[in-house]
Amino acid sequence: MDRLTLDPDEFRQLANQVVDLAARFLAALPEERTFPVTSGSETTAVFDRPLPEKGLGPAALDDLKAVVALSRPPSPRFFGYVLGSGEPVAAVGDLLASVLNQNVTAWRSAPAAVTIERVVVRWLTESLGCSGFVGSLTGGGSSANLMALAMAREARAPANERGIRLGGVVYASSEVHMSIPKALGLLGLGHEALRTVPVDQAFRIQVDALEQAILADLAAGRRPIAVVASAGTVNTGAVDPLKAIAEVAKRHGLWMHVDGAYGALAALAAPEMFAGMELADSISLDAHKWLYQPLDCGCLLYRDASAARSAFSHTGDYTRSLLEDPVERFSFFEESMELSRRFRALKLWLSLRYHGMAAFRSSIRTDLELARRLADAIDSRPELERLAPVSLSAVCFRHRGRAEMAEAEVDRFNQDLLLRVIRRGRVYVSNATLRGRFSLRACIVNHRSSAADVDAVVDEVLAAASDR
Repeated sequence: MDRLTLDPDEFRQLANQVVDLAARFLAALPEERTFPVTSGSETTAVFDRPLPEKGLGPAALDDLKAVVALSRPPSPRFFGYVLGSGEPVAAVGDLLASVLNQNVTAWRSAPAAVTIERVVVRWLTESLGCSGFVGSLTGGGSSANLMALAMAREARAPANERGIRLGGVVYASSEVHMSIPKALGLLGLGHEALRTVPVDQAFRIQVDALEQAILADLAAGRRPIAVVASAGTVNTGAVDPLKAIAEVAKRHGLWMHVDGAYGALAALAAPEMFAGMELADSISLDAHKWLYQPLDCGCLLYRDASAARSAFSHTGDYTRSLLEDPVERFSFFEESMELSRRFRALKLWLSLRYHGMAAFRSSIRTDLELARRLADAIDSRPELERLAPVSLSAVCFRHRGRAEMAEAEVDRFNQDLLLRVIRRGRVYVSNATLRGRFSLRACIVNHRSSAADVDAVVDEVLAAASDR
């Protein structure tokens, strides 16, 4: 017998234990704390043990209870970050994907997996009003943004063959996600290649200022290559004026990328907010955010597959396809920076088929409504103030503190308040800095959340403020 092989009954017993643990975890979620009572030293003491030379066998699973107990649960009252809630049908798909262990790099290496991923990508493009786009699933929005900017660079300032000679300038709002400057550094364009453009009162890029920045760079002999528009900024959920940006990009020959990792999928429920997204050259989105999928499940969509091949195709002879059929010779690695790729599409395919797209549209719409409900509750309390409009589902606010407090003291008060809210364990919110002010931030991308869960945010913030 193979040294690592389990017989089917052993596997079934192990899997049943895990499924039972997972089912009990899901059943208890509504009453669970939003963050476990633990510390860095305590988690280290539980898990930092010597590597066993001799296997523990089934007893190895005993510590999974501790893993569950010391994990931050996807509670219906978790409103921190932009992170989906982990839809359980998709988790079942992930288990099978791991057992199948497909390398989803080319049809010949994973016929079902490659076909399913291409189908899922087509479903997404059609649902978002971007029919004709193609693309692939990625580890997340950061890798999708990196790939999109690699395509933009190669399309407007080719560097793959001879390296970067004359770099390029990329434009984005001052609310740009951290993955964009990181991508420019990795691509050799450098962080200084990013021009951050001011935003308006709703935290959307000022299109006139964008055009002025492009003209200034052209006059200085620089090379504008791309503009990154946000379809949901990470701080406030602001959606840039996509159609107007597309017009500027077209006028100056720039690649237009839409960073939609947070918000693009909200177009399923509110398409009018994203008019012009279909004019982009590329779009990033995260199904592990607003399609509630387990991590990881990002996506990059693009208008022209040849642009992806120009950026990423560099095939060794050992990967060259000898097949002639257009389906059978397809390779993701010709259009992606990844060679080895996991079967991310199975969970999304299974989840969408099980629930139907209407259920996801309804859940996204509910999240949007709950965010407006929270904003109204904040506005009704004189102790609190909202610091940004609610464009999507991020609600930024703070406690006003005491009347005699200076601005810096109010910031410190709210920093301490955030820690106390999290320690109380009933709701989980995060933070943002808006125009220099520290903000509490609740982001609702959670299919489990109800009105009562959202109402608990204000209650907990006020209780923590008085609990000194």
